[in-house]
Amino acid sequence: MGIGASAGGLKAFEQFFTSMPAEGDLNVAFVLVQHLDPTHKSILTDLIKRYTKMKVFEVKDGVTVQANCAYIIPPNKDMAVLNGKLHLMEPETVRGMRLPIDYFFRSLAQDAQERAICIVLAGTGTDGTLGLKAVKGAGGMVMVQTPESAQYDGMPRNAIGTGLADYILPPNELPAQLLAYIQQAFGKPPIVTPPPGIENFLQKIFVLLRAQTGHDFSYYKKNTIRRRIERRMVINQIEHIEAYVHYLQENPLEVDTLFKELLIGVTNFFRDPDAFEVLLEKGVAQLLDTKPANHPIRVWVAGCSTGEEAYSIAILLRERLAELKKDFKIQIFATDIDAEAIAAARTGVYPDSIAADVSAERLARFFYKDDNTYRIKKSIRDMVVFAEQNVIDDPPFSKMDLISCRNLLIYLESELQKRILPLFHYALNENGFLLLGNSETIGEFSDYFAVIDRKWKLFQRKGILLPRAAVLEFKGLSAHGVPASTREKTEEASYNIRDVTERTLLNDYTPAGVVINDKGDVLYIHGRTGKYLEPASGQASLNILRMARLGLRLELSTAIRQVI
Repeated sequence: MGIGASAGGLKAFEQFFTSMPAEGDLNVAFVLVQHLDPTHKSILTDLIKRYTKMKVFEVKDGVTVQANCAYIIPPNKDMAVLNGKLHLMEPETVRGMRLPIDYFFRSLAQDAQERAICIVLAGTGTDGTLGLKAVKGAGGMVMVQTPESAQYDGMPRNAIGTGLADYILPPNELPAQLLAYIQQAFGKPPIVTPPPGIENFLQKIFVLLRAQTGHDFSYYKKNTIRRRIERRMVINQIEHIEAYVHYLQENPLEVDTLFKELLIGVTNFFRDPDAFEVLLEKGVAQLLDTKPANHPIRVWVAGCSTGEEAYSIAILLRERLAELKKDFKIQIFATDIDAEAIAAARTGVYPDSIAADVSAERLARFFYKDDNTYRIKKSIRDMVVFAEQNVIDDPPFSKMDLISCRNLLIYLESELQKRILPLFHYALNENGFLLLGNSETIGEFSDYFAVIDRKWKLFQRKGILLPRAAVLEFKGLSAHGVPASTREKTEEASYNIRDVTERTLLNDYTPAGVVINDKGDVLYIHGRTGKYLEPASGQASLNILRMARLGLRLELSTAIRQVI
């Protein structure tokens, strides 16, 4: 467990440790990360010894943590944990910009995964905010001090603002809740074999989620879904999944909370810097060299979460264009099914702890500093259109030069991956690039994509013609317009001469066209429609009248009314 504090932290530590249950051991190693004056010897270790009967140590480099002991970070050090050992690191950033709590929480998430717990106590600023996101993304648990009980409430308020805190309590109430959580989460042997009937209850949970949120999780990987449901059960002190189904039925707020839990992923600016270097040198460079003048560069960031990935790509493109002294119009479409994440992305405001991921030069060039936050500059913000969209069900964008979809496919069953990868192939221009997460693969679709970088999962679209059965399935309907579940397996087989012939005839001899509903929303796109349609500025929309080019709207509106 990591506990982070800054100004006002001593009082919070005292209240926390003096309220620790006396009966039994918690079987937890406590690691305290406090903002300390780097020029003075710390007295924190001696103070904590007054508040607890546990053994308390100032950390020595390489020490192996033991349960029911407290470990205190020394001054002027960053600290990480690897395989249960604490390692002291020389600070990489200047004084005033250091974020030792984030630094430790991130390593804790990687090392302990779902066994990680973090607590954010009193302090100014935003340190701990990004780190707790990493803990939550790894399946761990997050506790935060109530701002009202803190002498300085900046850190607790920013932590609570993420919407990811499992418990928000005064310091003296945190230990009892911590004990209850640990007893339920780790007090029993892990379940190796799922209990009988669990699949039926999972389906009921999927029904409740779909009814309230409109999203179907039945094709997400069951083990991931189960772990996150079990986490919510532990948080709510519910032992049996049947009881949790009833709890969901009676508490719509819990359905929303579970929905957000299922969507949690780890994201940050320039995540995996080497992947961005590969994207720049092997993808973006070729794209900018071969793109004709005055042609827009179009990018789709699928599963964009709170926007860090989309803005990172925008910055990367802007930097390279400045180096080349070229000026292309850049259109980045960033989509996610989480409406709250999209709303946060649109604001373009992030905690100042992003300094751990964004260089000082980029911060000065592309962000405005405002108290404890950074706001993305308008020149970058205007490059990105954020929209709520479900990549599984909703119609895709088209004519893309680059698609970035990192760490979404790993959560989906292979059946769903086999629908999405052909969709990406369809959405890309010939020789367009696809960037996946470093744990993801194109699987059986090597005929559709060439490998550009195997380690960092950069691929390039091949010009192969897709079989009819592989092209675009939305809302359970195949390209034939019949339920996907009723297709014969022979229809799903790899394409043959008939498919190639029909696709060639359609592409070469059939006019471009779109299918719309009675509201004018585009449901399907065939051929090259760029002469007639273009994305409207502002909030992303697939309404044909909003997308129609100037000079076409009046006649088109009249024609649609006549058809209806």
